[in-house]
Amino acid sequence: MTMEAERMLREDEISQLSELAAQLRVDSIRCSTQAGSGHPTSSLSAADLMAVLISRHLRYDWVNAGNRANDHLIFSKGHASPLLYAVLKAVGAISDQELMDTYRQLGSRLQGHPTPALPWVDVATGSLGQGLPVGVGIALAGQYLDQLPFHVWVLCGDSETAEGSIWEALDKASHYGLRNLTAIVDVNRFGQRGPTELEWDLDTYRRRVEAFGCHPIVVDGHDLAAIDEAFGRARQATGPTVVLARTVKGKGVAEVENKPGWHGKPLKPDMAERAVQALGGVRQIRVTGPKPEPAKPAAKPEAKPPELPRYDKGAKVATRNAYGDALRALGSRPDVVALDGEVSDSTRADKFGEAYPDRFFEMFISEQQLVAAAVGLQVRGYRPFAATFAAFLSRAYDFIRMAAISRADIALSGSHAGVEIGADGPSQMGLEDLAALRAVQGSTVLYPSDAVSCAALVAQMVDRKGICYLRTTRGKYPVLYDNGDEFPVGGSKLLRGGGDVALIGAGVTVHNCLAAADELAREGIDARVIDLYSVKPLDRQRLLDAVRDTAGRLVVVEDHYPEGGLGSAVLESLADLAEPVRVNHLAVRGLPTSGTSTQLMDQAGIGVTAIVSAARALA
Repeated sequence: MTMEAERMLREDEISQLSELAAQLRVDSIRCSTQAGSGHPTSSLSAADLMAVLISRHLRYDWVNAGNRANDHLIFSKGHASPLLYAVLKAVGAISDQELMDTYRQLGSRLQGHPTPALPWVDVATGSLGQGLPVGVGIALAGQYLDQLPFHVWVLCGDSETAEGSIWEALDKASHYGLRNLTAIVDVNRFGQRGPTELEWDLDTYRRRVEAFGCHPIVVDGHDLAAIDEAFGRARQATGPTVVLARTVKGKGVAEVENKPGWHGKPLKPDMAERAVQALGGVRQIRVTGPKPEPAKPAAKPEAKPPELPRYDKGAKVATRNAYGDALRALGSRPDVVALDGEVSDSTRADKFGEAYPDRFFEMFISEQQLVAAAVGLQVRGYRPFAATFAAFLSRAYDFIRMAAISRADIALSGSHAGVEIGADGPSQMGLEDLAALRAVQGSTVLYPSDAVSCAALVAQMVDRKGICYLRTTRGKYPVLYDNGDEFPVGGSKLLRGGGDVALIGAGVTVHNCLAAADELAREGIDARVIDLYSVKPLDRQRLLDAVRDTAGRLVVVEDHYPEGGLGSAVLESLADLAEPVRVNHLAVRGLPTSGTSTQLMDQAGIGVTAIVSAARALA
């Protein structure tokens, strides 16, 4: 259908769309009132937009949600879930009974905010400002990797445009020329506590969108013909588009329309009954929208087993270098992609970028977009690795948290962690990352001590489910292990087998523990050294063996703040033991400054001298 044809809706078509929009409004009211909670007014404002989209522009095979040619629809304003579920009913994906009986109920897949418990939902939303950044990742996959003509439609709220992540997304969409991405902003003027920052100042919205290199289309969000024309233009655009739709919150219900104080409040049963009657009653309209055209993804080279890098035992190699080497090796798999936060020369992700530039995406200093793009790419079946400094991942923590709710499979690498980085100072030292990533539901947290173990762990991350985090070290340290040694996730390595005291470290502190063990041996103290490279899941059996063989004398050493890191993991693992366990926990307890690696580790009390003293106190 040409753009000209799409602009010209017949009166009967407008009437049909109006009836569908009324059904979407009615069902949004019904399910939220039945549940006793929800956001009906936020759903009412966007009902006309969704009626036009699903009837005429969203190319989707609702019977086959896995069709690779399907368009993508993301509700970035996830609180408008009543509208999304009303849409799913209208297309026949769910029944009216499921909508009415299970919305927001225990065990229901129709949760208060959407999650991929529904096959038609790509990612969890509800933390505002995240749906559009994820849409960028999906659009990148479609335009650059799959090379399929699907379109990504993202419904945004006007309140969430206050989030910087929205503008990170538009900036990167413009940078990559994502013609397959359209943001639909429901400018209904009201947020949760009152008017939004810009209210109905569509001209300012328009100028901001233009400033970020995207094409704005300003439209009356309740004019069905105008919406239809706008979506047609968006589909045929040569770059990313933003439909700025002026709407009315609570549209169609006189008692709440354009009135503050109704955000997140369902209509009481009597109000709901009046509203449904005013909207023409309950309907059971079934929509058959356009289907995607048959298409084949771009041909990809045959996957080959990666040839992992090899290192000489004793050679000094930074684990960040091993990460880059291993990631480049994994590039033999065409589903592996890499993303950077403009520090790839430090994280060593640039090695992948040099070898596979078509699968390397630069997100610049936009850590939220970095993680969101990884989530979007995995929606399309790719295995993304995203890297930046460990400290800077904290900017994207909410995106990581939401990625776990989305059941996303992504690999993250944080380099330059701990006081070990030296003179750059505390602003660059990731000292909270292990705690933060351990707290993410279903996550895996890995902290290798040498290049061989690092490469082996990177190779396992590619197929691991959930959020997988690897902490790497800036400095060069001796290779401890033989090429071909195995490092199962959830395992550990016993480097020394002493029985007087156990020295437990991960990453850089393993080397300090080994040096301390040598000094203790000269004093006649037989120290066991354990490399807990898998921080989560933890090798509890190794710890139980250490407790048994050393009479419960443990020294845990970590280049991290004491809360939530390696020490916490060890103590939590042993908390239920009946026998006494004496633990000296060495961690970074003060605010670091600049200095050399050795100076800073000594000052923090995690250097060799401190470990020796802690072991003596127990032995």
